[in-house]
Amino acid sequence: MKRRRFLHRIGLILAVLGVTEAEWLTLGNRYYQALAQPSPRKLALLIGINQYPQIPALSGCLTDVELQRELLIHRFGFQGSDILTLTEEEASREFIEAAFSDHLSKQAKPGDVVVFQFSGYGSRVKLETSPDTMQNALVPANRSKDSQDEKIVNYILEETLLLLLRSLPTDRVTAILDTSYYAPSTVLGLKSRALQESVEAKLAADELDWLKQLKTQNLPSTPVVLAATSNPKQSAREGLFSGFSAGLFTYALTQYLWEFTPATTIQVALSHVENSLSKLGSKQQPALLSNQKNQHITSILPAPDLENLSPNLSPKRGEALSSTPSLVGKGSGGLGFPDDVKSQLVPESIIGAEGAVTAIEEDGKTVHLWLAGLPPQVLLYYGVNSRFTLATTEQLVLRSRTGLTAKAQISRIEGATPLQVGQLVQEAVRVLPRNINLTIALDTRLERIERVDATSAFAAFSHVSTVVAGEKPADYLFAKLQQTPSHYGLFSLGGELIPNTTGEVGEAVKLTVQRLAPKLSTLLAAKLWRLTQNEGSSRLGVKATLEIISDISPRVVMQRETIRTFKTETSIKKSVQTRLISSVPTPIMPMGSRMQYRVENQSDRPVYLILLGLNNNHTAIAFYSWEPPQEANTADTKPLLKEVVIAPGETLTLPQTNAASAWVISGPAFFCEQQLILSTAPFSGTLAALNTAKYSTAEQEPIGPLLNSLDVAQALLQDLHNASALKTEMNGTAADSYILDVNNWTSFSFNFQVM
Repeated sequence: MKRRRFLHRIGLILAVLGVTEAEWLTLGNRYYQALAQPSPRKLALLIGINQYPQIPALSGCLTDVELQRELLIHRFGFQGSDILTLTEEEASREFIEAAFSDHLSKQAKPGDVVVFQFSGYGSRVKLETSPDTMQNALVPANRSKDSQDEKIVNYILEETLLLLLRSLPTDRVTAILDTSYYAPSTVLGLKSRALQESVEAKLAADELDWLKQLKTQNLPSTPVVLAATSNPKQSAREGLFSGFSAGLFTYALTQYLWEFTPATTIQVALSHVENSLSKLGSKQQPALLSNQKNQHITSILPAPDLENLSPNLSPKRGEALSSTPSLVGKGSGGLGFPDDVKSQLVPESIIGAEGAVTAIEEDGKTVHLWLAGLPPQVLLYYGVNSRFTLATTEQLVLRSRTGLTAKAQISRIEGATPLQVGQLVQEAVRVLPRNINLTIALDTRLERIERVDATSAFAAFSHVSTVVAGEKPADYLFAKLQQTPSHYGLFSLGGELIPNTTGEVGEAVKLTVQRLAPKLSTLLAAKLWRLTQNEGSSRLGVKATLEIISDISPRVVMQRETIRTFKTETSIKKSVQTRLISSVPTPIMPMGSRMQYRVENQSDRPVYLILLGLNNNHTAIAFYSWEPPQEANTADTKPLLKEVVIAPGETLTLPQTNAASAWVISGPAFFCEQQLILSTAPFSGTLAALNTAKYSTAEQEPIGPLLNSLDVAQALLQDLHNASALKTEMNGTAADSYILDVNNWTSFSFNFQVM
């Protein structure tokens, strides 16, 4: 597109935004003043499109823009006036490119920070110059160039966008693309952000001209481009949460950046994001876009590149698993990916938060909060009387919540600094209801009588409720198997069939549901122990490392560590260094590997430990610490379990590294999710529940099946509740809620795959 057409288009876009061209030009004065400040200028262009003409609407793209905007303002110090948002019909191809030129290209200077976000449909389109090649493209709001010729599409090629990003005069450029390009033949569960375009579609000539022009320019920048998927065939999904919809990738990414001390490497962030996505029911794997031929990287190597941290780690304890590429993931070897890709964003505060104060009411006692830093699976159940702390040590008591926003009452301390908008809030007390159900969504493609029968059958389970898919948040989906009529099964929200949940072909709905009873209890148990996750907010000093035991020395697979227990910036940086050497997206372990956890108690109190988990067939497992038999020859004696306790400053490996108690990964291949939970009080109820199951002496393996998973999960929450010293102070809350104090528990999530 020629420059004079850009000037015309920018006039149109400013009219839409309510800004005159003269006002637009005078904004530069404020921008130049910002450049005089010690910190660099920070610019952002955020795009979200839900409503498209003549195609199904999306639901979460506007929320993505809001999630990103609030993060940039409150966590990374962006000025609201430096963030330009284009939503719905404003986000036409011409407006997007004009805004990119005038808001980013003209204003960015060397050293400035630039963020670009696109949330909407992606697609594939042929080029006239290369009719045999399909190209990835972003779908703007005005997807059709000419209403008279629907074959001409007004898309923005991914290649065009990458060249635009490279054209910016700063190296501190980050782009987030919450979209995908290959539309699945059938979409089961969560909405997909990929549009199937006609094979006859042709790209508008303006776009090709613009691409040709960009290719002639000197492009000095090397942007960091984060994509929602790493595999071209994967779909970027969006989910329905508590009162809002959002892109899974954007929500998981922004939540991580709120809560954790941002890692120096993008890879560390993506490792945590992928972990979150799996809990939200999606197997999509986020990735960086390679600068070479715009191909996605299918595996991301960790980058130990903090100051004073050598990238050449010796093969001993603490060695990065990436030194053995075959263990990291598919396609990890020989990618040529640089080891020093760093985050372009620098937080205003190195300490993370669960949200921020967005408004203060006139009475000075009621505040409005933005809570996008809470884990998504926790937010839905975050109860009244939960508490947050401020830097001033004051506490806020939650009074109501709608979606990501909440109202809280100030528990004012005499002489405290007056509260201000923008202050970060950190979790202090988590209140969860006791009556949490497993929610099953009924696929809308079921016949009416099938939905009626399924609703009736699920109602027979006291801990299960049903909703219509797409109307309310859910945990799993009950649907037909696409290839076989009258064949039903249970699916993840991402559309993957849960193993061992299908009925017989031609079997009645009610019979299939009745078969699900044991599986439903296990899935609810996993939901309950996931609600304990608090790596970001815990103030109990603990570090846990998952290791492969080798003949030389253990190799680090993953590492989790609480950060808010550290008081100095130096100690926080040192902790981040430790995490960098071991964070990889869903590491892959070969069958036959000997594994162990190494858990370090960095607190001043003894801590007690429980380990629970799911294999990929959604079978529950647990770590068992068996009591040695009192009499050597009493094979009939019922085995008993003992507490696992770690003294202050001590480190424990589990299972103990001897042949009798070794944890060896056996086949078949599976995906494993494990929750490591630590508390300052004994897990008396949990052990009692574990001991009620009928174990034989032959089953005394360190990691084994969990037979009564729901009883154990409920006892676990009760034990964590009992460890809280606050329950007596919160009258009326304890009877129907669990009250969990962040000073008294830590819960880490570990995911890996066995191949």
